[in-house]
Amino acid sequence: MGRYRPPQPVGSKYITAEGHKRLREEHDYLWKKKRPEVTRILSAAAAEGDRSENAEYIYRKKELREIDARVRFLRKRLEGMVVVDRIPSDTDKVYFGAWVTIEDEQGAIKTYRVVGPDEFDPKLCYISMDSPMGKALLGKSLGDEFSITLDSKNGQQKSRYIINEIRYNAGND
Repeated sequence: MGRYRPPQPVGSKYITAEGHKRLREEHDYLWKKKRPEVTRILSAAAAEGDRSENAEYIYRKKELREIDARVRFLRKRLEGMVVVDRIPSDTDKVYFGAWVTIEDEQGAIKTYRVVGPDEFDPKLCYISMDSPMGKALLGKSLGDEFSITLDSKNGQQKSRYIINEIRYNAGND
């Protein structure tokens, strides 16, 4: 019996058009390409005889379970999504999908995009609207100051920021 993990809180149902497309492509790849390939290899491994000592069979069975779990998750998640594909009428405030440039007390400047929980990616500077920073940014205007408490190596740390720029395109359009 596995260890108990409490259910994760359901994240916001908002997603950008690009994020929705990525999740749909992942679902289609897993369902139409990867799963049939793994099923074919699994069938071949099962035909070899004794399954209890057949490493290929055991590995492919596990891989198939992981694919099925991810496909189920993607289907459930995509089903209730609200795709936000338009710019808000008030572009002077931070709303979903905005690129926001902020400056901290030391003068360090960072730019983030506020996205849904299914598309956050630190490498792309995408932050979830459900994260502490995302929640603090939503509804703010250019020049607004705000502070948030973030976890750090030394415990919790309160940081102050000012909003320097708000835009609703990637900046290279």
